[in-house]
Amino acid sequence: MPRFPSTTPTLFIIGGAEDRVGRAALLRRFVRISGGRRARLVIIPTASSFQDEVVASYSEVFTRFGVSSIEVVNPQSRRDAHVPEAVARIDDATGIFMSGGSQLRLSQFFPGTPLGDALHRAHARGAVVAGTSAGASIMSEFMISMGDEGITPVQRASQISAGMGLLKGVIVDQHFAQRSRYGRLMSVVASSPSLLGVGIDEDTAIEVTDGTRFTVHGRGGVLVIDCRDVTTDAPDARRGAPLLVSGARIHTLPAGATFDLSTAELVDFVEQHPDVGVTIASAKS
Repeated sequence: MPRFPSTTPTLFIIGGAEDRVGRAALLRRFVRISGGRRARLVIIPTASSFQDEVVASYSEVFTRFGVSSIEVVNPQSRRDAHVPEAVARIDDATGIFMSGGSQLRLSQFFPGTPLGDALHRAHARGAVVAGTSAGASIMSEFMISMGDEGITPVQRASQISAGMGLLKGVIVDQHFAQRSRYGRLMSVVASSPSLLGVGIDEDTAIEVTDGTRFTVHGRGGVLVIDCRDVTTDAPDARRGAPLLVSGARIHTLPAGATFDLSTAELVDFVEQHPDVGVTIASAKS
């Protein structure tokens, strides 16, 4: 059995459009927590329409950071998701990276298949499971597979599909500020108030440990929507109507914020703006 850098289940969820040509800080962080130069990485480009280019691009970045063991797993059907060699690659990895593209392609081939089971085993034993854009959306048990964009939450503006279920009690949206996805995430969470909505900006990531806490990294922010105590007309509003949502709790979290998903509270904030790097606030650690 391979030895992994950590035994703590860790997800690294990126909001898309992460830097690959400059410092590539988020991808560097993924490599480091996956084992650094000794990492055994698997790239999953399945969501993309440009799979060869995706593999070449991420391979170049990971190689630049000193990784020599890089494999590819790329099922094109549910039958492919049963291939033992592909499952073995996931079982041997210390870090798995799912690219952007269409999350519906990922949901076709991974949930409920041997490859999907291998991803769950990898997560449980401490391998880092990472994803960007579509690869971010697939992390949760339910995911937004398509939907209208904009600020105002609208009834039935989004479609929900099954995700991987690696992150419980949460629904993730990506390219959040850049594509104005506040309204669609709010409409989903208002209709399913047991879920927390987590919207992640581009070139921004959450590092989730043990499924309970995450820390924000990167240039943008993360918005958390808590609708457990809202008043809403979601059960009765007509299709396309603006939704009433009153009493939602909103958290906007920059890099350095640590958030507890089980209590829906900020637990720490370490300022990460250039040339500061000091603790600004600490609460309920």
